Amino acid sequence: MSETPPNTLQYRFDGPEDAPVLILGPSLGTTWHMWDRQVPELSQHWRVFRFDLPGHGGAPARPAGSVTELTQRLLATLDGLGVQRFGYAGCAFGGAVGMELALRHPERLASLALIAASPRFGTADEFRQRGVIVRTNGLDPIARSSPERWFTGGYAAAQPAITEWAVQMVRTTDPGCYIAACEALAAFDVRGELGRVGVPTLVLVGSDDQVTGPAEARTLVAGIPDARLAVVPGASHLVPVEQPAAVTDLLVRHFTTAWQTPHDTASTGQIPVPAPVAPVASPAPAQPALAPPAQTAPVAEIAPAAVPRQGQGRPDPYDAGLKVRREVLGDAHVDQALAQADAFSGDFQEFLTRYAWGEIWDRPGLDRRSRSCVTLTALVAGGHTDELAPHLRAALRNGLTPAEIKEVLLQAAVYCGVPAASSAFRVAQQVIREETTPPE
Repeated sequence: MSETPPNTLQYRFDGPEDAPVLILGPSLGTTWHMWDRQVPELSQHWRVFRFDLPGHGGAPARPAGSVTELTQRLLATLDGLGVQRFGYAGCAFGGAVGMELALRHPERLASLALIAASPRFGTADEFRQRGVIVRTNGLDPIARSSPERWFTGGYAAAQPAITEWAVQMVRTTDPGCYIAACEALAAFDVRGELGRVGVPTLVLVGSDDQVTGPAEARTLVAGIPDARLAVVPGASHLVPVEQPAAVTDLLVRHFTTAWQTPHDTASTGQIPVPAPVAPVASPAPAQPALAPPAQTAPVAEIAPAAVPRQGQGRPDPYDAGLKVRREVLGDAHVDQALAQADAFSGDFQEFLTRYAWGEIWDRPGLDRRSRSCVTLTALVAGGHTDELAPHLRAALRNGLTPAEIKEVLLQAAVYCGVPAASSAFRVAQQVIREETTPPE
């Protein structure tokens, strides 16, 4: 196990020091122990490297706001260990990291396995909604429902100890890091880039996976030029746990036969770490605990940095505005608004997207939590209760808690009037109930 500087990850090695390195990436809500049943066999052939996501498995609670940033932390960890080239197998969130490696750092990757993965995980709305539930209720509702997402019903019933292990694994995860990971998955979408994955790829999926199932796996195989599909019968989302022997056999066969070794790299992919570098280096300045690195927006501020205002000739803000509008209000709301636009109202929708969202909401001067507070107050002051519900949902997804929204509305009651605030409280009560009640 490792000490963990701020820009790296908690990790462990198993297997011979001179063997090629094989990395196993975990799913959201799990720890490196999800791979325990694979390690005895894999470590006979490879030096197996496992890591924990931030705030998982006792790892330091330093949220990573994007898949890109998590991948950078992984590479910083490997750089400190002198590991230059490696094979990689990742499950779900870990699979997203694998795709990021293949697309942005192909020179580091010898072979790839994507397990229970997808080029886009559900919808952005679904993951931001999950973040709202965790922010309001903690992780217990997510923990209690994890076995039904991860395992087939028969397996969960036959393996109560493993089912309880899964619940406790999620329950002990840091909520802020879990929310940040949800935001990272909400923003992850590489559907248009799969053709650039240039390493041999195994796509592995459980036949009964209801989260990222065979349909998503076939999308990966259709898009990645050198990919093959393996469907494991009788398994759901956490297929390495539910069908360990089948997964181990598939990984051994894949990484034994599909390992690209460049001519200028040693077969192990490892280089000596010159003294006096410690086993885990920290080449970048330390960031404060619990705060994302400066180059990554915090959970409640997920927009890219605004394009500098350059006067004449600056970029059209429409595309940036559409992105921000979707992130704040949700895809479903924006899709409905745009679908209802016609020749009469279309220009108004374009105006909103370009100026309200591309010009104002995308400015760097206030974070999204603050903009939500201002917007809610303005809507109460103007009596615009018909516009209040979508912005209340946006406020929750931008990081405001129900208690903080209550304080905003109480403040508005003083300065905007009790009748206006009374109407706002009725709308907010309904929206908060809908958005924060965990699914049964």
